[in-house]
Amino acid sequence: MAQRRQILVNHFKPSALAALAVLFLALPLSAFGQAPPAPGAHFTVVLDAAHGGDDAGATLPLNPAQAPPPTQQEKQFTLAFTQRLRAILQARGMVVVTTRDTDAAIDADHRAETANRARPQACLSLHASAVGSGVHLYISSLAPTSPERMMPWKTAQAAFVTRSLALAGTLNSALTHASVPVTLGRTALPGIDSMACPTVAVEIAPVLTSSHNQQQALGDANYQTQVANAVVAALLVWRSEAPQP
Repeated sequence: MAQRRQILVNHFKPSALAALAVLFLALPLSAFGQAPPAPGAHFTVVLDAAHGGDDAGATLPLNPAQAPPPTQQEKQFTLAFTQRLRAILQARGMVVVTTRDTDAAIDADHRAETANRARPQACLSLHASAVGSGVHLYISSLAPTSPERMMPWKTAQAAFVTRSLALAGTLNSALTHASVPVTLGRTALPGIDSMACPTVAVEIAPVLTSSHNQQQALGDANYQTQVANAVVAALLVWRSEAPQP
């Protein structure tokens, strides 16, 4: 994300952290090796590539070891990663809807409209950052509420927060199983807060060593594959095990 969000894990209340820990440990790692269910079950994923057009997002150093280090705009990184994920998920029999396929400026309401129209079982808002280490998972900071016949547009996600937390738990388990560091947090994002589906913002950062040197850079193709495969593994678990509405 272009600006660092102010909601991090240490902002959770202890009771909330305990509840999250239960969710994040609930799914067995053995499930990640399961084959997808037989074709026929309708399972839709929305991939939301952040930024676009005049909104370039952050400037990302792809490989600091090179001189001068090559860079890429966040909008380019998220679009390329979305296209990679879409190809893998479609090969696994999932229906994939994207909020943007080109370098176009898409506002938050339009992103939410695309997601809500698709009625997906999962939505991932994809971001990238040069700050932090590994993958950051953000869930809406809205307080959970019971679904209503007519949900307010700006807070539609409130009825899905509990399931979004469960989806984040599945992603956390898969990424951890793939040896990718994970940071968990909650934040307010206009697009996500208007989405009426389980939604997680996934922000990819380089992997740092204990001395804060980059162990895996954003431009490392193997690292991108590692993260993409973990996300796909999580969605396979979500499709096969999580109860769908």
